[in-house]
Amino acid sequence: MHVIKLENSPYDANAYLVDGKILVDVGMDAAYVISELEKHITLDSLEAIILTHCHYDHSGAAGEVAKACGARIAIHQDDAPLLGDSNASASSMFGEKAPSVKPDILLKGGEMFGGLRVIHTPGHTPGGICLYESSSKILFSGDTVFPNGGFGRTDLFGGNTAQLIESIRKLSSLDVSVMYPGHGEVVTGNASDHIRMALVMAGQYGGL
Repeated sequence: MHVIKLENSPYDANAYLVDGKILVDVGMDAAYVISELEKHITLDSLEAIILTHCHYDHSGAAGEVAKACGARIAIHQDDAPLLGDSNASASSMFGEKAPSVKPDILLKGGEMFGGLRVIHTPGHTPGGICLYESSSKILFSGDTVFPNGGFGRTDLFGGNTAQLIESIRKLSSLDVSVMYPGHGEVVTGNASDHIRMALVMAGQYGGL
């Protein structure tokens, strides 16, 4: 599996181009993302944009990028209704109005999508997901888990600390070598240790 991390602004979420066909998260600046994509692929070869959750820093540019590329947008069914809500999508935190985005594919968890297994990981948002590829031991962790024991905040709309801890527990059972988080640097080499550390830290945060 070939993964390219697109360079985004510091306030944007990370966006990852997978095998030249799938974009995991997209950030907020459509023109910039499109220009970055054009460095690596022809735009019409992008087949899908998978959003790890509804927050604006991950999804804000999805509609414009999808239109430019002819790509489909996929998101978990529990976060799909939140995309266009300025509060639920946290677009208001960025001084922006949530765009009207209609997903093409509603995920439930358990699906295989471009070789990636969709794992429903609620807690940061109701419909947060992670994506796992077992042969390469690659995990796209969204805002569920970050490097060095970091984990997603639960004080925004739909956040739930107990659910987040259970989601991290679920991820801790996976064999993960490389982790591509929603923010921060890519973890290479025994990323499972970072996930287990996050489980401990989140448990302390949640009083468990």
